[in-house]
Amino acid sequence: MIAFGPVPSRRLGKSLGINNIPDKVCSYACVYCQIGRTLRMEIERRSFYPPGLVFEEVKRKVEEAKEKGEHIDYLTFVPDGEPTLDANLGKEIEMLKSLNIPLAILTNSSLIWREDVREDLLKLDFVSLKLDAVTEDLWRKVDRPHKSLKLDKILEGMLEFRKEFKGKLVTETMLIDGINYGDEFKKIAKFLRKLNPDIAYIAVPTRPPWEKWVKPAREEVINLAFQTFAEAIGEEKVEYLIGYEGNAFAFTGNVEEDILSIAAVHPMREDALKELLKKANAEWDVVEKLIAEGKLIELEYGGKRFYMRKLKSRELL
Repeated sequence: MIAFGPVPSRRLGKSLGINNIPDKVCSYACVYCQIGRTLRMEIERRSFYPPGLVFEEVKRKVEEAKEKGEHIDYLTFVPDGEPTLDANLGKEIEMLKSLNIPLAILTNSSLIWREDVREDLLKLDFVSLKLDAVTEDLWRKVDRPHKSLKLDKILEGMLEFRKEFKGKLVTETMLIDGINYGDEFKKIAKFLRKLNPDIAYIAVPTRPPWEKWVKPAREEVINLAFQTFAEAIGEEKVEYLIGYEGNAFAFTGNVEEDILSIAAVHPMREDALKELLKKANAEWDVVEKLIAEGKLIELEYGGKRFYMRKLKSRELL
């Protein structure tokens, strides 16, 4: 199936997915991949589907969605492999522009060192770049790249792309348990300062990964990454993607739901939480109740207390 959805997306609102790569052709074999094991490891771009077929399939899905009264915020290249391996990507983007819906892509960044890939990506409105590590050993351990890929060239390509790209640029850093991150977060933060993304997302696996030992990082590790990135590029530019099942942007008028919604996007400082409770005419026992129910977790950083949505995904894996 080339076109699917639209599906709700924290990053993109209502997104209609475009599966332009067969299962599972990729340049990485990430330990946390939630699609499955990489069946064909490739780094050379080639044609997979005729661009006309991709366009017609997406157009049909768009028309079906409109008939049902469904709104689409983005058409998103989010296939079962690495989307930039598609040699026809640029042609497909040009054709899809006629549908007058913003275009997005979620890429593992592995081919962004190539000028032709950057040229294709420049045609999009929203680009999400994977940034799991900036040091060679950790990159190879977590992302398991094709042996001929070079991390320094990928990072340089990301910076080159940023100089020209006029759309919305985000990064996504996946954190898993059992990894000694050491000072990696500081190194990633230093790179983020140079790259200056619109949002730096911190993610954890929310569905079973193909490597059975992989689990989401602990809340303390996620909080440390958040605080380190926030110090580099600003708190307003760092967000969680931790699989909270509710509407993470909603203010419902229900103080418990509001606390959980906000704390699923970023940690709430104690003083900010008290301010929210005051506005809602609620007491601190609401927070104590959420902690006791296992929905909220208390963390410390820099001598201050923070509150974060507890990860249900740790219990599922």
